[in-house]
Amino acid sequence: MNSAEKRLIIEFQYFEGCPNAGATLENLLEAINELGLPEEIIKVVKIDDLASARMHKFQGSPTILINGRDIYTEREPQGFNFTCRIYNFDGEQTGKIPKEYVKEKILAYFSSQATE
Repeated sequence: MNSAEKRLIIEFQYFEGCPNAGATLENLLEAINELGLPEEIIKVVKIDDLASARMHKFQGSPTILINGRDIYTEREPQGFNFTCRIYNFDGEQTGKIPKEYVKEKILAYFSSQATE
């Protein structure tokens, strides 16, 4: 494992009953498996209520953070939402984050670390 992998923490945030959480988590697990990364880099965080949503700056279910930055907005979360999250990929609205998108963002993280 190289030093960039040691620093990589992927946080998967969701709430119980989210119809897209399971498929997105599966896509995340498949992506890191295909990239040869250990599952230990994933921290699964279940958001139970408004207080935990506020504490985690939850952006909605499901959310993936790479080292504290939202995989979709590429920024650190501000504020919070306790709702289902809708994404726009290639002009289609969906609540699931595709595996290829997750892989692309993880690879982009490693590329940015290589240039630092």
